[in-house]
Order: sequence, then C-alpha cells, then structure tokens
Amino acid sequence: MINTQIKESIKNNSEELTELRRKLHSEPELSFEEFKTTEFICNYLDKLGISYRKTEPTGVIAEIYGKTDGKTVALRGDMDALSVQQLNNVPYASKIEGKMHACGHDAHTSMLLIAAKALSEVKDQLPGKVRLLFQPAEEIAQGAKAMVEQGAMEGVDNVFGIHIWSQMPTSKVSCTPGPSFAAADLFTVKFKGRGGHGAIPEACIDAALVASSFVMNVQTVVSRTIDPQSPAVLTIGKMIVGTRFNVIAENAEIEGTVRTFHPETRDHMEQSIKDYAENVAAIYGATAEVVYTRGTDAVDNEEESAKLVQQVASEAFGSDSVYDEKPTMGGEDFSAFLTKAPGSFALVGCGNSEKDTDWAHHHGNFNIDEDSLVTGAELYAQYAWAYLNK
Repeated sequence: MINTQIKESIKNNSEELTELRRKLHSEPELSFEEFKTTEFICNYLDKLGISYRKTEPTGVIAEIYGKTDGKTVALRGDMDALSVQQLNNVPYASKIEGKMHACGHDAHTSMLLIAAKALSEVKDQLPGKVRLLFQPAEEIAQGAKAMVEQGAMEGVDNVFGIHIWSQMPTSKVSCTPGPSFAAADLFTVKFKGRGGHGAIPEACIDAALVASSFVMNVQTVVSRTIDPQSPAVLTIGKMIVGTRFNVIAENAEIEGTVRTFHPETRDHMEQSIKDYAENVAAIYGATAEVVYTRGTDAVDNEEESAKLVQQVASEAFGSDSVYDEKPTMGGEDFSAFLTKAPGSFALVGCGNSEKDTDWAHHHGNFNIDEDSLVTGAELYAQYAWAYLNK
C-alpha cells in the first residue's frame, strides 16, 4: 500500500516544501488573479519535466504518466488567497497590503508540488496516470467549475483533495464517508412597503418592520420544519433599510446564506424562505421579491475512497493519525469535481496552540504548524499510488 521511495523523497524535500509554502504565503493573489502563482507552478513543473497546460484565466492541469495504461487519479490543490489583512508578525508575512493566505491554500499548492516531485520519481512504477489540478478561485466558489468546464475531469476515474485544518491537531488525518462540507447557497429578499413621514405611520407600510419580522422569525423554518437529524443553518448577514431617522422606510433588502448536507433539505429551505418572505410581507400589506442562488454542492465523500484515505493514513503515519472530525457547515467547491467522478476530501490537522496555529480559518492571525506539510504532501502522493495499485 505504501511506497517507501515516496516517503523518503518527501522527507528529504521537507525543507524545500516549507520554503515553497513561505514564498507562496508572502505573495498572495486573489481569486482568478493568481497569474504569478500560475507561472511559479509552471516553472516548477518544467524543472520536473512534468507536462501541463494552463487554464483560463488562471490555474494549471498537469499529467504524470505511468509505465503502463491504467486508471487516472486526480489530485487537487487550490491556490487563491483572501482579502484579509495579515495580523501576525511572521518572517514570511504577506508583502501585499490587505491580501493574505488566511485559509491554507499556500500549503495545499506547495504540498501538491512536492507530491508531484515524489510521484515523478516513481512514474516508471505507476500503472496509470496522475492528474494534478492546481485550482484557482476556490474562495469565490468558481474555480473548480471553471476547471471542469475546461476538461479537468475528462477521463478521471477518481479525485482526491486535501484541506489543511487548524481545528485539528497537527498531522492528524480525517476523511469519513458521507457529507463533510455543506452545500452553500445565498439568497436576497427585497421587501417593498410604502414610505412616508415618521409621524404619520398610519399612512405608510413600514418596510423596516416587515424585514425585522422576517429576520426575527425565519429561523423557525429550521427549528420547526426540518428534521433535526438533517442539519440546516440559515444566517442573515446583511440588512439595508431606511434613508433617514424620521422617514418610514419604503424598501428593505436582506442577504443571507443557507447551509445543508442533503438535497431534500436544500430544496425545502429554498421553497420555505420564498413562502415565508411572501407571507410575512402579505401580513403587513407589503410585497417581497426573493432571489435564491445555489452555490457549491455538498462535498460527499464516496465510501470506498474515504476508507482508502484512512487506510493510507494509518499505514503511512500510524493508526493513531486517523482522526474523526465532525462535518462542517463550511462550503468547498471541490464538490464540482465529485459530480464528475467518485472521490474524497481529507482534512489534515495543522493546529498547535504552542505554535499559535489554532486560529480560525480566514482570521488575520491564521497560520499553520508547518510540520503538517510533510503529512499533506505524502498523503497526496501515497493516495495516488495506492489508488492506481489497488
């Protein structure tokens, strides 16, 4: 199951792995702006003699061909940063004001590059092909879809991805069958009433009151109409209403997000929000317009693939490395790849309070315990080896 040459290669390249991650961390680029990162990846692949093609506007699809024809396994690493100001003072801090790798994508890219290096050294032993997906724009949930549209999953039999995870202890690996990341949707509700003077409410329909009623009560859609064993989260994140202290608002606009694991729960949430908004508006004599936009699908780990990850982790790092992390309501556009082929998405722990690396993702103090990089790089490579040889 485990290739010792891969293990030794990644161990011997651990310093380079850290250097790659730190370089990428110091030069963050936002979604679909990863032009320098794309060039950096291409230059590195050139040195390894690995063939590739660029995707538009950014991103790279590379191929490692084995000694014989066989199945194709895809490995995905995302590479975009966030509009976050770096707060921690590390030597490799972001050089760009207001931009930061605050989610670990710099780690994913560097781990996949070193995994590619190790796999290229054993390509004459590979029965099949490894496809490397250096994906842009995960943070806006558009990059995976764009790569799929440009042929990233054509001929792929299985796909595997990793996310570094600060809520888990360093180098622990979690990959359980079933949903791991939620479907992430967004919605907008526009209420229209009738504005007027704040001293004459009887002549008006107060959109602020309508919107407030909706915000205060729409949570009953979750608490009273959804099976508690089929989780759903509804969050109102933005509310715009009114123009002046003594004017009754005519318009109100609300924006929110819905997170679910199961398709039937997702359908129910969408319809219920529309029904609720329209009925609340009708009570007050107002009108409601609802736009519900489906974002990423849930990341649903195929059972056989997830169990293979667990087996690989146990044999590569010891049985105590396998960790049972509960599913998150966060979204991940890796789900777009899973619509084209079975696969799984693993979490690799990078949290260590002694190294101050247990901050939440997307926080300005986010950082990783770099000891986890070797685990992630080897997990990428060993999974590909195990899948092609099983």
